[in-house]
Parts: sequence; structure tokens; C-alpha cells
Amino acid sequence: MCLAVPMKLVERQEALGIAEIDGVRREVSLMLQPDAKVGDYVLIHAGYAIGLVDEEEANATLDLLRQVAGSMESL
Repeated sequence: MCLAVPMKLVERQEALGIAEIDGVRREVSLMLQPDAKVGDYVLIHAGYAIGLVDEEEANATLDLLRQVAGSMESL
């Protein structure tokens, strides 16, 4: 199973960008999403932006991921 995490694109230089989630920034490849713009939410998998999502969907997904992570802490 693969997991893609929505992150906000905060910087862009040609086919590379910087995406952020909860204050953590990562360099990502934008080769698969050449139309991604700063401010867009991109789905990141293995360092590649593989899709675009709107802010509402990104926040809903991140909320679910945080809930799962929180429930794992109690194990």
C-alpha cells in the first residue's frame, strides 16, 4: 500500500519545489505536476508531487492522518 501526504507548496524553482506540513519542509520533485503553483496543495509520495488537491481535501486528509497517529501513541 502506498501513502501520499498532502503538503503545501511554498517555494518553486523549475521542476523542484519546497513543500511544507506542520512546519516541516521537504524538497520535492514537480516533474509529474508541472502546473503546480506556490500555494497549491500537492500529494507527495517518495519525494514526488503526484497530484493536486484543494485545501479542504488536504485538511480533511491531514486531520485523519493526525487521528491515526494519535491512536497509535496509546498502543
